[in-house]
Amino acid sequence: MSLPSDAFRHVASRPHEPLRTFHPRRATLGRDREHALAHLWPRFGFSVHDDALGGAPTTPYGTLDTRALFGRDAPLVLEIGSGMGETTAAMAAADPARDYLAVEAHLPGVANLLVLLDRAGLTNVRVAHGDALDLVRRRVAEGTLDAVHVFFPDPWPKARHHKRRLVQPAHVALLRSRLRVGGTLHCATDWADYAEQMLDVLTADPALENTADGFAPRPAHRPVTKFEQRGLDLGHTVHDVVVRRVR
Repeated sequence: MSLPSDAFRHVASRPHEPLRTFHPRRATLGRDREHALAHLWPRFGFSVHDDALGGAPTTPYGTLDTRALFGRDAPLVLEIGSGMGETTAAMAAADPARDYLAVEAHLPGVANLLVLLDRAGLTNVRVAHGDALDLVRRRVAEGTLDAVHVFFPDPWPKARHHKRRLVQPAHVALLRSRLRVGGTLHCATDWADYAEQMLDVLTADPALENTADGFAPRPAHRPVTKFEQRGLDLGHTVHDVVVRRVR
């Protein structure tokens, strides 16, 4: 199955559905990304919302069949909003014992990650296009994730849009329920007020334990992306919060 980029569409949200934490954008891909999407998508990708583009393999219970998806049984890391994919590819390459599922709503990011996977010969990464929270609600079984990464989510800086931020109590409770006991939820942002919100919300969940006294030291295993470097160049401070499910 060879798919052109214009086959990918976001399903419009319907009344009474949860507010989306992302804003779908269209952008040109360029030759390499178009080629990657057309030829690598059937091997590495699936759509959260559109089975015509290749849906996720599921168990008889309707949950994600990770053995069918990756071809093995291994701890699973969920990357929510993988951006252009540099961090996902680098972390997966350094962590071959775990599988990585990167979920991204922005099509150029999906296509770019496919390019990176092909160049690096990585086999422990799969890419989903669409709404990560919707995928988690419908397809990820409770207690099955080894880790969840939320790196530099949309800060929705205007106060009236804060309700769309990813890190808020209901979303954290959902993600925590999918973590195994002992699994980690790692968030990072360069927006100061969002960092404080992350810290407050994550440490308020009674089943999560902060792994640090406040913000965590920047983990060496999280690469600095171009997006993060732009923030640093603007004088922003990057904050990490790493919590662990304890029950």
